[in-house]
Amino acid sequence: MQKSAENRNSMNKEKKTRLRRINCQQITVAVKKLFIDANTDLGDDIVASLQTSLKKEESTTGRQVLEKIIENSEIARRNKMPICQDTGLAVVFVEIGQDVHVVGGDFRPAIEEGVRQAYAEGFLRKSVCDPLSRENTKDNTPAVIHVDIVAGNRLKIIAMPKGGGSENMSAAQMLTPVSGAEGIKKVVVEKVLQAGANPCPPIIVGVGVGGTLEQACILAKKALLRPVGEGNRSDRRLAQMEEELYQSINESGIGPAGLGGRVTALAVNIEMMPCHIASLPVAVNIQCHVARHKEVII
Repeated sequence: MQKSAENRNSMNKEKKTRLRRINCQQITVAVKKLFIDANTDLGDDIVASLQTSLKKEESTTGRQVLEKIIENSEIARRNKMPICQDTGLAVVFVEIGQDVHVVGGDFRPAIEEGVRQAYAEGFLRKSVCDPLSRENTKDNTPAVIHVDIVAGNRLKIIAMPKGGGSENMSAAQMLTPVSGAEGIKKVVVEKVLQAGANPCPPIIVGVGVGGTLEQACILAKKALLRPVGEGNRSDRRLAQMEEELYQSINESGIGPAGLGGRVTALAVNIEMMPCHIASLPVAVNIQCHVARHKEVII
């Protein structure tokens, strides 16, 4: 009995050591900064990719477009101004450690308040409305929040403002299992060709394969968060497919801003998970060259 009590005390002490309390105010402040920074400071990987693309582009018009895109990103970063007039619907990916205890309020409202403050104080366009009445919510909420519970006692928040032009060109399709890799590639290329100039190329193409209908869409959006130029490191088949799709899309001739050229896509990123034996879900989430996302770990 004494040994059992000692074990319980030891376990309780260990739990107290692991447990971290994170105040809602910290979350709100972090989310506010993330969305302002994401909308004004284009990632270094994107800028580097654009500069590399400028050297590849053979079209005079295409080079001029890329030069203006790069110049625009520099002005936005320097003056803390939005990179694009469409400052996006707020998408938030959260990884919360199972040993985190959120205190001082409720978790979801804390994120929403951070979005609200960011779009008000950052002078960001508020683009969220009721689907039927089209009445604007006036504060860019509600956000779309995806939460994963993971091991540990840290909280990771990724802010992803997603513009309407590129999101409108995204799609999901349920293929038959026999479609295989060739069927997946066909869907991706068809969606990009149908999109044409609408998503403001050069684009990043996120592809989700497997799971269920909704999970494939989430995988496709998560794929957009991978640094540009970093191929799939967990599956050689997917890395090969990414390269093949990248080549095919850039041979389409759509080019920067859809005005023709060799640079239509900066990257194709594929994420995959197992699916039902009777199905093959595929989702394509297209991102414009303003590939905004920032993250923080609390």
